[in-house]
Amino acid sequence: MNDNDVHIRHRTADEWDDWYDTLLRAFGQAGPDEPAETRGLWRDLAEQDRSLGVFDGGEVVGTAGAFSLRMAVPGESVVPVAGVTMVGVLPTHRRRGLLTALMGRLLADARERGEPLAALTASEPAIYGRFGFGLASQRLRLAIPRHRVSVAAPPGAERIRLRLADPEQAAPACERLYAARVPLRPGMLQRGPGWERLPLLDPPADRGGASPLQCLLAEDRDSGRLVGYARYAVRPDWDGAGPKGSVLLRDLEAVVPAAHGALWGFLTDLDLTDTVIADSRPPDDPLLHLVTDVRRCGAELRDGVFVRPVDVGRALESRQYSSPVDVVLDVQDASCPWNTGRWHLSGDGKGACCERTGDPADLALTVRELGCAYLGGTRLTALAAAGRVRELREGALAEASR
Repeated sequence: MNDNDVHIRHRTADEWDDWYDTLLRAFGQAGPDEPAETRGLWRDLAEQDRSLGVFDGGEVVGTAGAFSLRMAVPGESVVPVAGVTMVGVLPTHRRRGLLTALMGRLLADARERGEPLAALTASEPAIYGRFGFGLASQRLRLAIPRHRVSVAAPPGAERIRLRLADPEQAAPACERLYAARVPLRPGMLQRGPGWERLPLLDPPADRGGASPLQCLLAEDRDSGRLVGYARYAVRPDWDGAGPKGSVLLRDLEAVVPAAHGALWGFLTDLDLTDTVIADSRPPDDPLLHLVTDVRRCGAELRDGVFVRPVDVGRALESRQYSSPVDVVLDVQDASCPWNTGRWHLSGDGKGACCERTGDPADLALTVRELGCAYLGGTRLTALAAAGRVRELREGALAEASR
């Protein structure tokens, strides 16, 4: 930043609308077109003391922020994470180092707050690798033709009762089930106060011709206990051959296999529909083993969450390891220089220790590769095959990758 009038500071409460409108313009959207429900929710969730603005004189020309979140990591622990969000710079102010300055401020702030990790979902993945964020998880998109694919009911499905419920009224019970699921899947986010409103957000202007949000509950017939739920909408459509509507799945969670199968069976058997579309399922969704023809499900892997350690030592100590690990890592980190150096990681399924060391390194990598491997979805051997991890001691790669 060379212009004397351009500076970065936290926005004030009364600067929210200008700040948010700048973000929308940076993404090619028009502020007045944003539904009031959406704008109001993000206003409530955005943390003022973590919302940075780039100001050129009195005009907001760039934005960036972070949410104080908690994320599940391997070992069923849930740790603090800086959820980087709302990053945008107006086209008139690109190529001035503003994004680099904003990211530097956000990461330094996360370190001061004691958050070992930062995470984000990327509008453009190519941007964030240079700031140390690595692709740590993927999501599965499905487009299931219901007249060609059916779902086999798993054992116990007869004990599941399905019923439609008002999404708002059912939300507290659904949130309790969601919370129970969080520690079991690395990368899943714990929802703090206010965040339970996000999966219910359903402004009519954003429905694209679909129905209002629907909520399907799966309950155990004997106990009445909630064991699963799905939120979805139906978008009607017709052609000369008849109905060809779509089921648009928002989210689906279940704590027993029978409920998972029953919910998917319902969604793939709705009258007047032709396709079930799910944009964000885990790559190992059990559905892939319940459908009669997985090839016809239109399965497509897409990028999910990008992760980067903010504090290498604390981050690697915060998770557990399925096999014993004892390795010295030579880490490079251009954005957070306090991470650069050699780290001795030792641990197993009970815990871990990661400290600075002067011992010779076994593996050399950047913090981006640590982010890729952190949640367990990417192996170090795969990164080494891409030339992104170097083995300095024979055998260390296989040992650490396990």
